[in-house]
Amino acid sequence: MNLGSPDSTEVKDVSRYLRQFLMDARVIDYPYLLRSLLVKGLIVPFRSPKSAAAYQTIWTKDGSPLVVLTKQLQQAVQNEITENVAIGMRYGNPSPEAAFEELLNKEPGLEEVILVPLYPHYAMSSYETAVEYAKEIYRKKKYKFTLATVKPFFDEQYYLEAMVTNMQPWLQNGYDHILFSYHGIPERHIRKSDTTGNHCLLSADCCNTASEAHAHCYRHQVFTTTQRVTERLNIPKEKYSISFQSRLGKGWLQPFTDIRFEEMPKEGIKKLLVICPAFVSDCLETLEEIDERGKESFLKAGGESFTMIPCLNIHPLWVKAIAGWIKEYGQGNKKMITAD
Repeated sequence: MNLGSPDSTEVKDVSRYLRQFLMDARVIDYPYLLRSLLVKGLIVPFRSPKSAAAYQTIWTKDGSPLVVLTKQLQQAVQNEITENVAIGMRYGNPSPEAAFEELLNKEPGLEEVILVPLYPHYAMSSYETAVEYAKEIYRKKKYKFTLATVKPFFDEQYYLEAMVTNMQPWLQNGYDHILFSYHGIPERHIRKSDTTGNHCLLSADCCNTASEAHAHCYRHQVFTTTQRVTERLNIPKEKYSISFQSRLGKGWLQPFTDIRFEEMPKEGIKKLLVICPAFVSDCLETLEEIDERGKESFLKAGGESFTMIPCLNIHPLWVKAIAGWIKEYGQGNKKMITAD
């Protein structure tokens, strides 16, 4: 299960997609009437034409890169396992219901479905909303099969090995700095997800202080992914940093990626590598926001070389990671997958 994309780059399709996306109470967590006024009255009418134009710059002959890559991942995983594989999107098409029905058509006696949310880190606006949406459809349709879910895999060995192997070739030509750019979220989402109610963002070192809150803390988890990857690649601390992209409004996690692109050349960083570990498939936020607009901003500010490392997409180790979790679950190892 991935995020999803508009059906086309037509403004009407982009508008429909944005309404579904931004009216999600886990994305914009304002009361319904305020959210509806903001989204339908302000954001969508003004943002849809701009977003449609942005999608046009990355659209392929087969459609949205995110959808195309997710379909390719589906086929690659299918080649590794005997169980039937289908894809569903949180927003747009194909829906989780379509995926469930596809699996049932292939296997009428279906006993269990394993949901694989393609989000490494827990956030209410990504992993949580995808899982809860799939569960809502599952309950509403009263399916007889059971539903199990892969946990966030930010610190899981297979994922980290795939990340490291994917990055290695891009480090060979030399660089001044590596920027780990994660999708941004409002700080209030971090606080809302704090199961203890008294840990997240209450101290400067909260993400490094042991707490059960970390199981649902996006900020802690992206810090952990970065640490694990850079340790495996022997990247010195002064050669990398973290930032957050795609901000919408005030009070979001900092530093902001777009601001860092303008600042880095002035700090002597001329050859920059950028990777977006919160995304496993290249999409609008990596291809247009980072590799097009971000690159232009960095070079205009005085940078000399800008390289975006592709997402995992259909990297062989990433394919084997997903297949491995499913196989281990079938063998009785419940570490990565929980039954509902």
